[in-house]
Amino acid sequence: MKSLCFAKMQAVADMSARTGKSIPNVTKVINQLTDMGIVLECGYAVSSGGRRPLQYRLNHQNLPNVLSVSIDQYYTSVAIYDVSFEILGTVKTIRNPVTDGEACVAAIKAMIAESLEAHVGQPIMAIGLTIPGFVDSASGQNHSYGANHPLFNLCKTIQDHFGIQTWVENDSTAIAIAEKHFGEAQRSQDVLVVNLNWGVGLGMIIHDRLFKGHSGYAGEFSHIPLSDENTLCSCGKRGCLEVEASLTAAVKSASLRLSEGEISALQSVYSVQGNIRGDQLMDAANEGDQLAMESLNKIAFMLGKGVATLIHIINPEYVVISGRGAKVGRILLPQIQSALMKYSIDRLSKHTRVLISDLSQVQLLGGACVALDKAKWSI
Repeated sequence: MKSLCFAKMQAVADMSARTGKSIPNVTKVINQLTDMGIVLECGYAVSSGGRRPLQYRLNHQNLPNVLSVSIDQYYTSVAIYDVSFEILGTVKTIRNPVTDGEACVAAIKAMIAESLEAHVGQPIMAIGLTIPGFVDSASGQNHSYGANHPLFNLCKTIQDHFGIQTWVENDSTAIAIAEKHFGEAQRSQDVLVVNLNWGVGLGMIIHDRLFKGHSGYAGEFSHIPLSDENTLCSCGKRGCLEVEASLTAAVKSASLRLSEGEISALQSVYSVQGNIRGDQLMDAANEGDQLAMESLNKIAFMLGKGVATLIHIINPEYVVISGRGAKVGRILLPQIQSALMKYSIDRLSKHTRVLISDLSQVQLLGGACVALDKAKWSI
């Protein structure tokens, strides 16, 4: 059933290959699930020269749903998905900074409760949480926080509060999982997925498997010391890539120029609010605002320098720019390529393509993937 979630239509031979179970065993189970109305026949696959195989898919209307919660430094979003990864209802998003742990957790509980109350249809089988930090998905703990911090044991807190099995994963890892199942990372067995958000995260698919490192924390791309600036990073160190290559850095750069009176479509917003937000900056850039574009070009070049370092170490076939920042991918890509030309060895970089993700709500989708994959199913 999990196999059918991630590849919506499959023949028995495909399911056998994906699950490692024999064709007779898969056939027996599929027949049972079909009799129960959980699996549906959905026509024949294209012939590869022999008899056309019959394909199957899940009958999502007879199966439970999952709830996904994506948390970043400033915003929390909640959505409910069915087992075919279609969003049911609407996505709810609020500004919810993680700096105030108690208020952040209270808001997350309220959003989940609101979504559950409004949900009509099959029950919620599992909740998937995705959040930045040193997330130990096995224990459900976020070691970016002390043991007494409200976000340290958020997974257990949510599970205990709602009585629904809950799973947690690092945001960038979850995004890489979503890209591998549904996005550009399907193209290859060796793909690096860059999560461009308020920081810069990384998910690694190596030899077709998610790579998390010895302690489970591989992918801290933000904190590679590549910056020449002496700005203190959120991690407490200086020289981290994040201070020059994140959306936070782009917003700071644009805000400084706006405070000095530079002409921009964002000037009216800045004069009223006293600040601008990342989505406002990206929207202005996509509409051709020069100040917004230049602020993003600056971080893109630094991001390209970081990607060059990754190419030298991993030698991937593809690097996918995903996350919140992918919406300005057409602006970022030329500067990323320019930095690769400057900082990488051509023999290596010429075999790596940089792609921009086209998945919407990718972190929420990643949370749904985590929930469906890890959940203990009961039918």
